Amino acid sequence: MPAKKIIAPFYERLALTLLGFLALGYLIIVGKDILDPLIFGFIFAILLLPVSNFLEKKLHLPRSMSSLASILLLVALVGGILYLVGSQISNLANDWPMLKSQVSQSIHDLQSWVQSAFHINAAKQLKYVDDASKKIMESGTDVVSTAFGAISSLMIFYVFIMIFTFFILLYRRLLLRFIIWVFRDENSAVVMDIVENVQSIMRQYILGLLLEMFIVASVAITVFLLIGIKYAALLGIIVGLFNIIPYIGIFTALLLSTIITFATGNIGKTVTVAVSVIVIHAVDANFLLPTIVGSKVRLNALISFIGIILGEMIWGLSGMFLSIPVIAIFKIIFDRIESLKPWGYLLGGDYESNKKAAEKLKVE
Repeated sequence: MPAKKIIAPFYERLALTLLGFLALGYLIIVGKDILDPLIFGFIFAILLLPVSNFLEKKLHLPRSMSSLASILLLVALVGGILYLVGSQISNLANDWPMLKSQVSQSIHDLQSWVQSAFHINAAKQLKYVDDASKKIMESGTDVVSTAFGAISSLMIFYVFIMIFTFFILLYRRLLLRFIIWVFRDENSAVVMDIVENVQSIMRQYILGLLLEMFIVASVAITVFLLIGIKYAALLGIIVGLFNIIPYIGIFTALLLSTIITFATGNIGKTVTVAVSVIVIHAVDANFLLPTIVGSKVRLNALISFIGIILGEMIWGLSGMFLSIPVIAIFKIIFDRIESLKPWGYLLGGDYESNKKAAEKLKVE
């Protein structure tokens, strides 16, 4: 007589699941220094895999050389972008004395307008404003030194990402065989399905984001040039770069754009730039993003927002960038494992794509 299968109570399974999440979160926090560049390397390896395969098959390069050549192409692309941004930032640094004078003048103009419009005594306000502006300007050297330290740390982090990307491309077959071996041969079809979908969806998602970033930056630069503001190229690039961070990026881009415009222009141009950034983001979110990126990563807005917040709390800015791709990978895995399908359904936002689950739950 076959043994009766014992199913653990729901509260026991829920407790084990929560303990698993807590343990996973602890490991993620402790292992940040290695996991952070490793995940970036994994994503870059997925992006560069077609290039590496092309170099191997068409040019008959060995795997090590094709992986290295793919990395060098990526470095050249990123280096070009950094050179463009760096040249704009250097111009901004050269104009620092002028910016200091412009900020002081703009603040005085704003204070005069507030006094005339609202009939508020400006004596104490002027003192506070002068003290604050002096502190900000006098701390410029400290800000620059801190920025250089951050850039050096970022460059080291970038080097580690490239190293991980190279080794993942080089040993990709070994890693794939290891994964199949760990999950046994009878599950190889499911494992291969997950691997293929992760590669396809991540590649399309990343390329879509890059194309979206390029279009948004180009439109922003054009609009800023028409407005006639200084550093239009720098501000446009800032809007395009931060636009790829969902929800939070728009506020960061808006803040930086308005501050730099206020320091180099007047209140009218500052308001125009702020309105332009909001309009560009609205058009992108409602038309450009669904068209280019599409619904490749089907995550609902609540899960996406929570993921971004948790990513920032755990890993800072890099956690914000990685949160959506990582959650998307988990969703792909959950959707293909029977016991984890409810979690995949929770992460998803497209009820049509989860038709079977919706019918099972009788959700319309």
